[in-house]
Amino acid sequence: MANTYKQCYFQLVFAVKHRQALIKKEWKDELEKYITGIIQNNGHKFREVPYEL
Repeated sequence: MANTYKQCYFQLVFAVKHRQALIKKEWKDELEKYITGIIQNNGHKFREVPYEL
């Protein structure tokens, strides 16, 4: 089966008990960079961090 491709998309959801906002706004950019670095260092592509504070 030459030229056969596949893609898998995963959505990770981080939630805490009672949906408390524990991630401070000051941490948002640094946390996003950290998560992006982990994903890219493992050879994966990263799309976005869709979360609201």
